[in-house]
Amino acid sequence: MAGSLATGLFAAVLLVLAPFVSPDENHVTGAALCGFAVGWAMLAVLSTRYTDQPQRWAALPALVMGVSGVLLLAFGDSLRPVLNWVWPPVLLALVIWIYLQARRQLHSRTRFWLLYPVLAVLALAAIGGGYETVREHADAAAYPMTGQLVDVDGHRVHLNCTGSGSPTVVLQPGGGDFSSVWARIAPAVAAHTRVCVYDRPGRGWSDPTDSPQDATQVATDLHTLLQRAHVPGPYVLAGHSFGGLYVLTHADRFPDDVAGLVLIDATNPATQAVSANARAYDPGSNDAATSRVAALAAAAARVGLVRLVGSFGYGDLPPQPRDEIRAKTATAAYASGWIDEFVQANASGAEAAMLTGFGAKPLVVLTAGAETDPTHDAAQNKLATLSTDSSHRVVTGARHIALITDERYAKATTQAILDVVSSVRTNQPLPK
Repeated sequence: MAGSLATGLFAAVLLVLAPFVSPDENHVTGAALCGFAVGWAMLAVLSTRYTDQPQRWAALPALVMGVSGVLLLAFGDSLRPVLNWVWPPVLLALVIWIYLQARRQLHSRTRFWLLYPVLAVLALAAIGGGYETVREHADAAAYPMTGQLVDVDGHRVHLNCTGSGSPTVVLQPGGGDFSSVWARIAPAVAAHTRVCVYDRPGRGWSDPTDSPQDATQVATDLHTLLQRAHVPGPYVLAGHSFGGLYVLTHADRFPDDVAGLVLIDATNPATQAVSANARAYDPGSNDAATSRVAALAAAAARVGLVRLVGSFGYGDLPPQPRDEIRAKTATAAYASGWIDEFVQANASGAEAAMLTGFGAKPLVVLTAGAETDPTHDAAQNKLATLSTDSSHRVVTGARHIALITDERYAKATTQAILDVVSSVRTNQPLPK
């Protein structure tokens, strides 16, 4: 029993890491299932041949997992919507059947110490997978999209613009976040000018994409999105956290797009603008361990683990956007994309550092006073030197995320954005 189960685990790991297995979720999950099938098959064969307690029932889980793995490897994309509904009840029924068969045929302590823990894990995966599938179906109805979907090089991107006036403010969320995180700030800005929020690929209501999401790609996609949605520029770009790297890169690559910047506790760019470092890491390469980790994270989301971990976040936001974020960040597409985004951190930081000057365009740098250190302070001060018309404001008591989610500190962020808008409109320096 121990040798067969260990062999199945070893075979699953070996196949997941095998270079001939494509590092996407369907292939990685399918390979793992084939590996587990080997372990169950060994138990059926070896126990029948070498012991007086044959466990022929183990052939059924070997068959079910082997067939499921082959189907995922061969037809994963087309079968996935059906499998999401089918596999949880099938797996739970299989667990119950194995339990009943083992009680009758396995008269050994290994039933309690080895088999039952494995069955418990499989049962939890089945229950979690069923719950996740039902919840995602319910979430689609509970949180309808506002705004529009715009085609950007083959994938649809969600964009929602409200308010009127110019310049238009475009809000760039931080790493892993999407449009709902701006629920406190976007309406307040929309009372004074037009404001647009959007979701990067794989976030919120936007389609996922296979292209590496480094800062240059994000800036290029946003430029295309705004052009195709007929949103006239130049814009005031406001970026929080990782979003700061993206708006800095946007200002470097598309300077005519940008009339002003607001950096909201932005992630620090690279210390030097070295073009050789500004290269996106391709998560689709077959030898990329990180892309396999992303695939496993997506698989974990299928059984509800990501929803469980994220069910307590964003408590400072109003209920509707808070629940939207908790729902949308529980999906497999989100889990995979989140890892890829942070894999691109070095490239994005180097790309953001390419902006060495912003002329006299208005720039506000906001720093969270409760979560800073000398290195971060120095980097934030350096960002403020990009423009001859800049203001560096430390928001006392604010945490990093609170600058956009907490009602008290979001007011400081809103005011910074409106100050830049006013400066662009009147062609007057920022208030100091």
